Amino acid sequence: MKRIIDPARELPVCAEVDVLVVGGGPAGVGAALAAARTGATVLVIEQFNCLGGVATAGGHGHISIYGAKDTQLRAVGGIAYEIARRLVEEGYGIMTAHGVWFEVEGLKFILDKMTIEAGIQVLYHTFFCETLVRDGAAVGAIIQNKSGRQAILARRIVDCTGDGDAAASAGAPCEVGRATDQKCQPTTLMFTIGGVNWPHVEAWRTDYQMKHVWAEAQRNGDMEPFQDQIMGFWWTPTRPDQVGINFTHMIGIDSTNASHLTMATMEGRRQAYHCIDVFRKYVPGMEACYMVSTPNTLGIRESRRIMGEMVLTEQDILAQRVWDDSIGYGAFFVDIHNLDGPGMAQTVVRPEPGFRYQIPYRILVPSGVENILTAGRCVSVTHIALGSIRVMAQCILTGEAAGTAATLSLHARCTPRSLAIHCLQETMRAHGNILTEADFEAVNSGTPWFWQEQSVGV
Repeated sequence: MKRIIDPARELPVCAEVDVLVVGGGPAGVGAALAAARTGATVLVIEQFNCLGGVATAGGHGHISIYGAKDTQLRAVGGIAYEIARRLVEEGYGIMTAHGVWFEVEGLKFILDKMTIEAGIQVLYHTFFCETLVRDGAAVGAIIQNKSGRQAILARRIVDCTGDGDAAASAGAPCEVGRATDQKCQPTTLMFTIGGVNWPHVEAWRTDYQMKHVWAEAQRNGDMEPFQDQIMGFWWTPTRPDQVGINFTHMIGIDSTNASHLTMATMEGRRQAYHCIDVFRKYVPGMEACYMVSTPNTLGIRESRRIMGEMVLTEQDILAQRVWDDSIGYGAFFVDIHNLDGPGMAQTVVRPEPGFRYQIPYRILVPSGVENILTAGRCVSVTHIALGSIRVMAQCILTGEAAGTAATLSLHARCTPRSLAIHCLQETMRAHGNILTEADFEAVNSGTPWFWQEQSVGV
């Protein structure tokens, strides 16, 4: 590879803040709101034109999971629950014990309002370039946008990039993908179709995955064998003829490689348009469906995992181990899409009803560098454990914990690593989070939560 020398140059400092949140996806939203509400000055940098990440720019109009598995008992509170309630209360979606289905544009608008209400600064159309490190501690970041190359100085950084870009740049150790070959879970490009008679579709289909439909289409030569089961139909009665589709499937993608991202996006869009013809021919109620939109970004399930004070394993999750530094609960099954072909991997685990597990704070604290925390799918877990913790409600939760800890550590004049855990837990609990079994029982002792029974695509 040819190289040139980029000469050293002075950069303008465009902002100085208490907490810099790198990435405005679900984790970034949780981190920014929590940090601001706990008393910090906060700046979020985001590469797209909206907050919400895969839920908005990625077209994934569904957030789960809020309840202990296959029950109506709520296991998630805090900012994740607040966002779900606002979506329903402002007329953009519907919530059940499983999750919230919503209009993507409605969530964009709500998140804009929530950041304004909290006094958070946001820079859209802005790319993270490099973490500034001094004496082993993160002190800011270099960014790039239409205003040029600039620096932001920050007393704390929360890496919510999904790919662990900021922590990796700071020198934190990381792992990538499956241990045997570093291969990551497939990517998906969501898409939205219109012209759908959803009640007809729902009355006709006999199972969620609809494997027999796609197998028949492939036997007849009408569908390419990139996928063998539907991964999600996202529908809300507020847009009754539109359905979000989770179905495209691109393997072998490195989401830290721009060429890979480009190829996967183009292939995902091609698969999406191919699906339209299949739906029209094989799914009653979709005979007149048409493409409404493909999103700005891929849905990426896995890339770097930043190694931290501890590594949460699938054994920890499935044993539902109790942690002294619990920040809240996850309850999603171990959801691993096939890394080598269509469908799901053999490492999928579907626990019994009522399943829930505690998430320890230590997985947010990277090794080897101070004053930076991680949140979302780049936290310190194994490849298989990531299959559960990577879903959006838990990303918001880890973001909320990281943003809260960042601010509290400033108040306590200590590093996030040495923050007294009881201070974090007391604040998280005061903000409506469910950290322990006692909290879980208290929340679910009466009418447990805000939801409504509806006929939805779950």
